[in-house]
Amino acid sequence: MSARDAAALKAVRSIPRDGDNPVFPAPWAARAFAMALAMHERGLFTWAEWSDALAVEIAGAPEADGDAEAYWRAWLAALEWLLAAKSVARPGDLDALRDAWREAAEATPHGQPIELAARRQA
Repeated sequence: MSARDAAALKAVRSIPRDGDNPVFPAPWAARAFAMALAMHERGLFTWAEWSDALAVEIAGAPEADGDAEAYWRAWLAALEWLLAAKSVARPGDLDALRDAWREAAEATPHGQPIELAARRQA
């Protein structure tokens, strides 16, 4: 992460932290964090756009204030909204991918890596 990105993230005060570092309740939250950073670095959205999208999601989830899991769900929802708004992914595609991951996770024995199988086209 560049110094500029680190400074920008520090400005997002609502991120659950342990000192200067974000705290993630589960691996999916760390991946959502990393995806948002990567997409910003690639110019998909500005920090102002990100901040606005995240603020809307947090406003709709008051439990996100003080609950790390709820905060990161709002983070993921903001990311999904931006992907749809920027026409990177259609909402239906995101729903289908989420369902496929859920199905794969439920079918995977504990401790084994989750693998998303190629879905057949109907």
